[in-house]
Amino acid sequence: MQEAPHGAQAGVKQRSAEVGVALLTLLFGLIVLYGSFQVGIGWTGDGPQAGFFPFYVSLFIIGGSLLNLITGLREDPDAIASEYSQLRQVLKVLVPTAIYCFAVEPLGIYLPSFLLIVVFMKWLGKYSWPLTLAIAIGVPAVFFFVFEKWFLIPLPKGPVEALLGL
Repeated sequence: MQEAPHGAQAGVKQRSAEVGVALLTLLFGLIVLYGSFQVGIGWTGDGPQAGFFPFYVSLFIIGGSLLNLITGLREDPDAIASEYSQLRQVLKVLVPTAIYCFAVEPLGIYLPSFLLIVVFMKWLGKYSWPLTLAIAIGVPAVFFFVFEKWFLIPLPKGPVEALLGL
């Protein structure tokens, strides 16, 4: 990584971002297309096969991705999409949120929610410990009572809930 010349911005180039996202969505569309063929895209006596609608959706995804790829390749090669400091701010939210999403399955929803709220309030918001803990305990508790007790909708549970008998 080289330093930007004096007065120039350093960051992710617009062209790189556009082409990268277009290639990722193109890959996603191709995966959906492949999966559609695996389960069948035809029409039977009972109606459409399982891959019928995903097949056509994948064609739109692939078409849009190719259009975005062409548009991205036409971008100014020196234009900045975002500076590295802005990207760091996005990653400060994205990384904990991704960890949270992966943690819900093995740990249930309540412990990861508590931890995510604590991370966001203390690390990003710089709130006091009493307020952080009150909200980090209160929000999952409200979710528990509203969804599990009042609406009788079970939310994912983990070892902590099993230990508490919830």
